[in-house]
Amino acid sequence: MSACVIGHITVKDEEKWAQYRAQVPDTLAPWGAELLFRGRLAGVLSGEHRHADTVVIRFPDVAAVDGWYQSTAYQALIPLRQQAAELELLTFSD
Repeated sequence: MSACVIGHITVKDEEKWAQYRAQVPDTLAPWGAELLFRGRLAGVLSGEHRHADTVVIRFPDVAAVDGWYQSTAYQALIPLRQQAAELELLTFSD
């Protein structure tokens, strides 16, 4: 069963966010992950949503998501990510 990570993002520092985004693909490759979507919020049809950006990344399975997130390579990026943006990362599986 495939799994997706969905990130809801509010960028605080554009320069640091660009640095972070440039480094993430190398952390995804070993886990067979694929960037499916990156975009800005166009509107809220129902309810509330506080973030302006969204990213969707597909992984082969939940174990790959966990491996990626806990990997040394990705953990090293978390301090930069925290400086660059507020975000919520969610995992979904089918």
